[in-house]
Amino acid sequence: MLAVAALALTAVLHATHHNLLVLGLSSTDMRELHADFDTFWHSAVALTQGGDIYETPAKLRNLNPPLLSLLLAPLAGLDVVVAYRVFAAVTLLLIAGAVLLVCRELRLPWWWTAGATLAMLASSPLHGTLYLGQIYGLLLVGLVAGWIAERRGHPLLAGVLYGVTVALKPSLAPVLLLPAVQQRWRPFFAGVGGAVVATLVGALAAGPSSALEWLRIGFGEPVPDVLDNAALPGEALRLGLPSGVGTVLGLVALVGTLVWLARRSRTGTVDPGGTAPWAVIAAGLLMSPISWHNYLLLLWPGVLAVVAASAAGSVRRAWVAALLALPLVPVSWGELWTPDDPWTPLGRSLYCAILLAYWVTLLRNADRTMEP
Repeated sequence: MLAVAALALTAVLHATHHNLLVLGLSSTDMRELHADFDTFWHSAVALTQGGDIYETPAKLRNLNPPLLSLLLAPLAGLDVVVAYRVFAAVTLLLIAGAVLLVCRELRLPWWWTAGATLAMLASSPLHGTLYLGQIYGLLLVGLVAGWIAERRGHPLLAGVLYGVTVALKPSLAPVLLLPAVQQRWRPFFAGVGGAVVATLVGALAAGPSSALEWLRIGFGEPVPDVLDNAALPGEALRLGLPSGVGTVLGLVALVGTLVWLARRSRTGTVDPGGTAPWAVIAAGLLMSPISWHNYLLLLWPGVLAVVAASAAGSVRRAWVAALLALPLVPVSWGELWTPDDPWTPLGRSLYCAILLAYWVTLLRNADRTMEP
């Protein structure tokens, strides 16, 4: 019923409101519509020209570490619009390929593979990622590569891949703590080492001053009170509370997740190749000051792992179908809520509620062994 309701709501919103995330994909307005990629591109150009990657003509400030500018440097020689379209096309291929690879790894039936792929292509997080020119495709590939390496018996390689991904997006750092609480110290140090080395490579390329500037910007960025910030600090602001309340609740969720997994690991029931790392990532996103609803696509591999661990036709699989359908609801959902409506704070909490549902589902299924 929840999946059907999500599909119906999505259809109504698409029929009554313009889906700007989709309609804007063909636009050449980089400064206003594709502002995130415009920021990344200007930083990459500054890097190739020996300038400060955090002092550019872009409209927005670059909140990402220097490593991203180094990775995007090959696009700096292209016109910004051409670079955006190349990057968007590569991102689409990476995300669709990652979903197909996860389904193949889990040996899911073709109908689940087809349904998951179509749901991803129709999802608002994917549309937002492409519209803004964000890097979630790179992050998803890094996380999936680490998870598959873990499943195939290469925990050190998994740690390094997770570490490099964290170097690109430090808000994912809690995933590095999973092997620590499981007392798997070599994968833990491999992950930390991978993150440190990748970070240093980016810092050396951009210059130490740029790296320090990134730290200053990152710690000084305020929590945005917007519909698509799914993190608990943003939710606290929507409810009229200080963002610190949400941070504390998110910290409780993260610490509780790690403690629960540590205790379950002592009985040998928590599989790091199952949903455990995705549960930790979800808890970290809840605690982060900013977790755009686009981050939901990073958790899809874990949700699909729930399918693989469930009996055919079970209630759990029906719940997974709902979890895959809910992110289809576009951000035009926010246009239904007016400031004077007493239900507005609750209505604008949709994406936070979805992230919470993902976290609970992934954590509850973290002790179900996943065979590669």
